[in-house]
Amino acid sequence: MNQTALNLVAISIFAMTLSTLLSPLLHFSPTIPALATFSILAIATLDSFSFQGKGGNLVLDWLASFSPQHRDRIVRHEAGHFLVAHLLNIPITGYTLSAWEALKQKQPGLGGVSFEDRELAAQLDRGMLTAQMLDRYCTVWMAGLAAEDLVYSNTEGGADDRQKLGMVLTPLGYTANAVEQKQRWAVLQARTLLQTNWSAYEALVGMMQQRAGVDECCRAIEENSGIRNSEFGIRN
Repeated sequence: MNQTALNLVAISIFAMTLSTLLSPLLHFSPTIPALATFSILAIATLDSFSFQGKGGNLVLDWLASFSPQHRDRIVRHEAGHFLVAHLLNIPITGYTLSAWEALKQKQPGLGGVSFEDRELAAQLDRGMLTAQMLDRYCTVWMAGLAAEDLVYSNTEGGADDRQKLGMVLTPLGYTANAVEQKQRWAVLQARTLLQTNWSAYEALVGMMQQRAGVDECCRAIEENSGIRNSEFGIRN
């Protein structure tokens, strides 16, 4: 069962416990919350096994969307990925900022930035991933975390990004400690690129909040960019 389904289960159990305690005061049968909880658990199980958690993602993302802070954090996280990918010359094919947008574009999860990564996939298939390619993508994957930390001094998202990095590095022979070291290195690289191109980052955030197209977002970056990737030793 995925994390979304587990979240729904936890919420259901909490709601059932609370409603059972309050039922004598509110004068309703404890059977009602029990049936409601059973229904939610059944739906969560069905969603997890039949729909890969997409239904739960939609519900939780919809509830969270009522928070302006949550929406802003998502945009700033994804803008970090977008900006760093652009600076490292990784083509961007699209982006989504909610589970609903991701579902419409047939993308997994709660949203994200999509890249043209056929070259990466080809190298992984051959088992011959170059150090330059690995460094570029690791930096992009960790850029969302770097952006969140710069803006909020903490991170909430990024679990999928860490998992993706680990799924690539582990088959290449990286130990758990080496994966963590690579992650920290990539965060620092992304952080430097973001700080040096902060005007471009803020311009990009504004464009993404307006749901501007990829080309418009890229133009906003180019018009506000400072130092590029070559000055930080990340080669193309």
